[in-house]
Amino acid sequence: MGQHNSGADDVVRLSDNLRSLLTLSDQKRPWGFLTMIALSTGLPVFLGAWVDEFALGILGSMGGLVMLYMPQTPIPHRMVTMALCAFGFAVSFTLGVLTSFDVYLSAGTLGLTAFFATLVSRHFALPPPGSFFFILVACLGRTLPFDLSLAPERVGILLFGTMGACVLALAYSIGRTYVLNRALDTPPGPPDRNINAIILESSVIGIFIGGSYLFALLIGLDNPYWAPVSCAAIMQGASFRLVWQRNVHRVVGTVIGMGLAWIILSLSPGVWMLVLIITGLSFIIESLITRNYGLAVIFITPLTVIFADSTVAVGAPDTLILSRLIDIVLGSSFGFVGGWVIHHPKFFRALEARMKPR
Repeated sequence: MGQHNSGADDVVRLSDNLRSLLTLSDQKRPWGFLTMIALSTGLPVFLGAWVDEFALGILGSMGGLVMLYMPQTPIPHRMVTMALCAFGFAVSFTLGVLTSFDVYLSAGTLGLTAFFATLVSRHFALPPPGSFFFILVACLGRTLPFDLSLAPERVGILLFGTMGACVLALAYSIGRTYVLNRALDTPPGPPDRNINAIILESSVIGIFIGGSYLFALLIGLDNPYWAPVSCAAIMQGASFRLVWQRNVHRVVGTVIGMGLAWIILSLSPGVWMLVLIITGLSFIIESLITRNYGLAVIFITPLTVIFADSTVAVGAPDTLILSRLIDIVLGSSFGFVGGWVIHHPKFFRALEARMKPR
């Protein structure tokens, strides 16, 4: 009887998790902000397509993702935050570009990137998406063929994308504050002083993200950037229940998203159609990400595939999608175990106690 009840409870929990995949919260973003996000990612690829340099436009569009980190604080603090996040994007991407020639060095620097991105974002209470897109940009930098002579150009184009996002953020902030008189200037929150816990959590996240990437490379997976990305997404859960829920959402949402990516790539879209798709996906993602993570993942998936694989995917979408699904299952498994470590009270408290001065 006990085993029967346990099995029934598991079915109910799984049903609740799947139902929550379709539930929308009330956390809406302003339409003007959503438009700025679409422009910050869409304009670079538009310019790239216009001058017949679509691949460079993709790099600029990746830099435009920094718009996601614009806080609703007074304009000076808002712009300083944007500038620092742009610097963080550049460092994360540069480390990926410069170390992709060696398996162990690449995985090690990715782990360090995840560690510092998590440490800084948690200490300064950076709102969602937190460290996630720093790690995503770092992973995408590792998908580029290693060429030291092209590194300055690649990093420079990414920085141009972040600069464009900062200009759009300033224009949006001035217009909303001084023209529409609708400023949402909430004061920035205080830094988190529990530094030992933050260091431990950041260390575990860095180890598992770097480890998932290293393991995927060592077993011979081709360009497995989705493994650490999936691991990072899942380990952002604020509790182990959220980690488990994000695991379900990540796998289900990504399977559906990969189906959408397969449809897009099978249609062999031209560069101008890809410009519209990237712009539209960016708008949809940011309209959903604060309301339902699982639904947002459905659209994050094809956007990331386009960023990383658009130049090679058109000829073999079936093989590409299968490879990415394997990456996601692997990364989600690492993320689930890492989430258990972070949110296992006895284990984590014992480590934290050892770090306190005696």
